[in-house]
Amino acid sequence: MSLVLKSIVAVILTLIALRHSLKLVSAKFKARDLVEDIVVKTMRYASIFAIFITLGIVLSLLFETLRFFESVAVTEFLFGTHWSPQMSIREDQVGSSGSFGAVPVFTGTLLISVIAMLVAGPIGLFSAIYLSQYASSKVRSIAKPIIEVLAGIPTVVYGFFAVITVGPFFRELGIFFEIDGFSSESALIAGSVLGIMIIPFVASLTDDSLSAVPRSLKEGSLAMGATLSETTTRVIIPASFHGIVGSFLLAFSRAIGETMIVVMAAGFAANLTANPFNAVTTVTVQIVGLLTGDQEFDSPKTLSAFALAFVLFFLTLILNIISLSIVKKFREQYE
Repeated sequence: MSLVLKSIVAVILTLIALRHSLKLVSAKFKARDLVEDIVVKTMRYASIFAIFITLGIVLSLLFETLRFFESVAVTEFLFGTHWSPQMSIREDQVGSSGSFGAVPVFTGTLLISVIAMLVAGPIGLFSAIYLSQYASSKVRSIAKPIIEVLAGIPTVVYGFFAVITVGPFFRELGIFFEIDGFSSESALIAGSVLGIMIIPFVASLTDDSLSAVPRSLKEGSLAMGATLSETTTRVIIPASFHGIVGSFLLAFSRAIGETMIVVMAAGFAANLTANPFNAVTTVTVQIVGLLTGDQEFDSPKTLSAFALAFVLFFLTLILNIISLSIVKKFREQYE
């Protein structure tokens, strides 16, 4: 009896499964539309999730920044010239010492980033020009991966390179030329190594901009009797100028956010100077220093890290928007 019952149950389950299978493969059910709808909704929800994460980061920075400005004046933070967050602020001495003036921090960030671009800009540009216009396909297939390998090296390795090799080299160079005030920790050392790190970034983006120029422009110039060098300097580069500028701005934004190299090569000294031979600090370095170890999250010292992060986020966002709009305009010009 139990065997008959089991057989009946098995037949019923088989019929249910068969009916469901036929429904899935029938034209009326439109199985492909269902799958496509699921995929589209999944991607939509993933995009919304990413947007909410970004919004959450911005709001968390904003709320902590507003808490910081309850203790320190906005003008003192943005225009003060003395940065020493280790100094405690008493209730009757809020911000009076000027210890949270962020001008030296942002000045150091700008100085190191400019030095990095002075190193990476020409080298990356010339590398991209050679690879896109002069190099054979065999040379390009070998040289481009080698250049891009630099992008995969951990930044701490560049930091050790700065401390062990570049720092002593510049120090000995300063002694040889009798340059006063040159130390093993300086903006020049940090900026130079940082520039080496972002060379692949500049070269890759610039190469894409140069390659996006229509081939008809190059062939037309060569057909008119211009040499390859004349075509490159008078046709290709001017035509891709907007893309190159956008690439440089993106690389500059990347340099602003670097931390490890600056920690090891430039230190934590918040000096207000334009001398590349002096030690300076950057926004990201100060954020790391302020949030390292056991900290009280209701103290102005810790909250200042969120204020620095919010301003840095705002500045890099503006740079990215400008650079991406420039690159987009360049691409639309030749589509």
